[in-house]
Amino acid sequence: MMDSSMLVVLVILLVTVFFMIVDVFRIDIVAIVCMLALGWTGTLTPAEVFRGFSSNAVIAMMAVMIMGHGVARTGIMGRFSSAVIKRAGSDRRRIIGLLSLSVGALSGFIQNIGAAALFLPGILDISRRKKIPPSSLIMPVGFAAILGGTLTMIGSGPLILINDLIRNFGLEPYSFFSVTPVGVILLIAGTGYFMLFGRYVLPGQGPGEVPLSVQDKIIEAFHLPHHIGHYSIPEESPLAGISTEKSGAWEIYNVNILGISEGRETEYAPWRDAVFRAGQELALLGSEDSVKAFASGRGLRSLEKPRRFAGLDDPGRAGFAEVIIPPRSEMIGKTIRQFSLRKRYAVEPVMLFSKGEEIRGDFSDHKIDPGDTLIVHGLWENITALREEAGFVVATPFVAERRVRSRIGVALACFLGSIALVLAGAPISMGFFSGAIAMVLAGVLSIQEAYNAIEWKVVFLLGGLIPLGTAMQKTGTAEFLAEKLMNLVQGGHPVILVIAVALLSTIFSLLMSNVGAVMVLAPLVMNMGVIGGIDPRPLALLAAVCVANSFLLPTHQVNAFLVSPGGYSNADYIKAGGGMTLVFVVVVVAVFQIFYL
Repeated sequence: MMDSSMLVVLVILLVTVFFMIVDVFRIDIVAIVCMLALGWTGTLTPAEVFRGFSSNAVIAMMAVMIMGHGVARTGIMGRFSSAVIKRAGSDRRRIIGLLSLSVGALSGFIQNIGAAALFLPGILDISRRKKIPPSSLIMPVGFAAILGGTLTMIGSGPLILINDLIRNFGLEPYSFFSVTPVGVILLIAGTGYFMLFGRYVLPGQGPGEVPLSVQDKIIEAFHLPHHIGHYSIPEESPLAGISTEKSGAWEIYNVNILGISEGRETEYAPWRDAVFRAGQELALLGSEDSVKAFASGRGLRSLEKPRRFAGLDDPGRAGFAEVIIPPRSEMIGKTIRQFSLRKRYAVEPVMLFSKGEEIRGDFSDHKIDPGDTLIVHGLWENITALREEAGFVVATPFVAERRVRSRIGVALACFLGSIALVLAGAPISMGFFSGAIAMVLAGVLSIQEAYNAIEWKVVFLLGGLIPLGTAMQKTGTAEFLAEKLMNLVQGGHPVILVIAVALLSTIFSLLMSNVGAVMVLAPLVMNMGVIGGIDPRPLALLAAVCVANSFLLPTHQVNAFLVSPGGYSNADYIKAGGGMTLVFVVVVVAVFQIFYL
């Protein structure tokens, strides 16, 4: 029989689910109100109400966010994604396969939305270079990021959370790689689904129109040269021993020298008196013909695999920018030579607009007037320094990410060390939070950057919903609902119960956040297992895995993040996600029957 405490919990549960579905308020606010309602109604004590914020799940989630941000700041993930993109070639199916497996593997160790965000610039770059509509690439990679979140017990919020819920039920929590068998098969099946059927279910399968990036628009609007050639200066080159000004690069060939590298020293946008020496490596900007002509005329040797200036070829690290000179600028009345623009900011002026005149080549001695516009090329971090000066207005939007490449080894050591601690038997929260604070102590990121890396919305969502699971268990509501649900499936083959849990989790994942879904479902399915004589641990893990089966609508945070870049509609997700949802359920049910039950 249902008593008053059960009725209170059911009302709070239904109201919480309703507001999560209708999306009137932010889900973290809904979770906080739910938590407080359980306290004010006397269902839980104050200690039980706020216990979620000190749970292993919340601490582990915060630690994963901090470490993911620390590793990303080193730039190593950018190198990783660039290497994958380089090997993908021009075949669309191969591109989808390599990118999906790569982002999926990465998603097993950092938040899946972080993995998707990391690969998005590279995907858009492939789209532009290969003339493939982005809508046919972005969705498979987004789905792979979601599937990859099932590779480890830290790959997604629900999997981090489920161990706490299992422990509260008096059962043994799962180890770090317990979920890996189902995760690997899901990722392979999902990737294979798009490689085999992508042409039928994905939008944008024709040549289509590939949207131009900000950089493409600048290049097209101003007819800018954008070929970057990499060369070395041999001993016999006539360039050795003369200055950049006397090389004829600007005046004769209309070629810009973006950088000179020698040993470990790299100088970007070298100033006019910099002297070339044998053994140096150069990065040259211009049309392909003009760069080759300069290299041939100066006896330079082409570098097939340049070791320097990798950032200049990366749109995420360098590019063109429009710089307007306002009346208050210190540069007014001076020339570029007199102002030492290259020496001060390490940016290369490529073009000048002055009084309606377009000036290219060598304009270092042209006097700057108010309203003149310079087109410069350089690293975004250098252009950021220019933007922060009062004397310049940078009209080109960009984001400069500060990277700490010297800390790559330290960041990886902290990250892998935390995994080693967990594998050695340490609680996930202790192991990963130790790795996070080690990154701070080692200088990979500051404590303020660590605080900023935490998505507090997720923290309050988790902390606010954990008491709901406690209340459902404490009052017997979970057991009551489980009995009612078991009446529908009792007497059949155990696989019927597994299918029922998988489908129920899938439905809940479409109606509310996956964290909220697992909080509601975990107590139910564990009680269903007890009633049906089935081990409740695998059923709880099954629910945590299946709340990732959110492909029919862009309700999952990864899909919601990618809707705009891909230009998708709900119909696109229904078409492609329908098949993926079916594949997911079939794979999960089969794997759990074989490996877990």
